[in-house]
Amino acid sequence: MKYKTTDEMAHFDFHGSVIADMRTCSGLFIMILDNVKILPENSCNRDIRTMRTNQLEFRIREAVIERLTEEGYQVYDADGRLTRREEDKQVSPALFAETFGELRGCCIYAIDKKDDKYEISIDTEDHTYLLRVTGSGDTQEWERFMSMT
Repeated sequence: MKYKTTDEMAHFDFHGSVIADMRTCSGLFIMILDNVKILPENSCNRDIRTMRTNQLEFRIREAVIERLTEEGYQVYDADGRLTRREEDKQVSPALFAETFGELRGCCIYAIDKKDDKYEISIDTEDHTYLLRVTGSGDTQEWERFMSMT
């Protein structure tokens, strides 16, 4: 990878980025993301405008997945009557890898960090997942900058 930042998550905009891959490996949590916006404040961005990139490798070091939740939702008919209610479902750790595979092609709504806790909100076509990971820090690596237009 040509460009690398460490603990600069706030200098990226992950909203709307697409998951190309997601996995754990040797104490790391790794996501490969497309359509990530690189903000002007980013230490590698020599331009004064927001740029974007594909195939950004987002890593969380010393990662522990605390929880993966398939968030509940409600379905209403055209008259506003509730037709179905789905409660939150915790994904079993044994199913993490399978679920990560199913989330390829889905969009990131947000990645938030507070202290050593990361919350990753993922939108599917009809509902959302919330992934909580603790880790000692993060790195981002990518090959090139692309214009937003």
